[in-house]
Amino acid sequence: MALVELQEKGHIAVITINRPKALNALNMAVLHELNKVLDVIEAHDDLHVVVITGEGRSFVAGADIAEMSEYNASDGKAFSSYGSNTFLRINHFPRPVIAAVNGFALGGGCELAMACDIRIASEKAKFAMPEVGLGIIPGFGGTQRLARIVGMSTAIELVLTTQTISADEALKIGLVTHVYSPEELMDKALELAELIASKPQVAVRQAKQAIRIGKQMDISSALSFESESFGLCFSTEDQKDAMRAFLKKEKPAPFKNR
Repeated sequence: MALVELQEKGHIAVITINRPKALNALNMAVLHELNKVLDVIEAHDDLHVVVITGEGRSFVAGADIAEMSEYNASDGKAFSSYGSNTFLRINHFPRPVIAAVNGFALGGGCELAMACDIRIASEKAKFAMPEVGLGIIPGFGGTQRLARIVGMSTAIELVLTTQTISADEALKIGLVTHVYSPEELMDKALELAELIASKPQVAVRQAKQAIRIGKQMDISSALSFESESFGLCFSTEDQKDAMRAFLKKEKPAPFKNR
């Protein structure tokens, strides 16, 4: 893939958006390749965690304005739908997805990061939703995810003012969970990914889905969904082995992920 690279590091899949001359801006070709890479990862059950980052000094500096500038209303809706569906796929991806935000995360780049389950950032990272200043609105889920992550008032302010915020400000409002030096960002991302990959993967995936899907439900329905996921875990060998080892005060055997 020319625009989206995939590296396998043990049980970790590292996706790199690789369009550095355009600051990794998202066009239809990039989104199409991203979906193909997700297909590859989904087909390999031994890849347990995904890390997404960008090549060069940008994570993703938004959607490609040169491509969008001549769109009509129908074109704009189609582009929004394709990008939004791609990011929704990341939301519901069966593996946890970590965004390692190494630089500019503007517009579609911020939306891509927000679609991931966990976001960590370099001290050099910058976040913004600049779309209103270009006469449009966020179209890849930004108007929905930002409010769910940082709260309604903060989301509206960021979208309507188009102001750029630093990594430290993103940490304060809960947009990211950790900020690291540029040199240690990927090491920290891989360390986090490896920690998650070391856990029983049936439980990891059930936990992600219970949180993600439950967030969209009323509390009673969410608790019912959680109980179903909880019960399913008791059909796994890993649950039996881990609890047996716990009761015997023994170190658990390596997880079989089944």
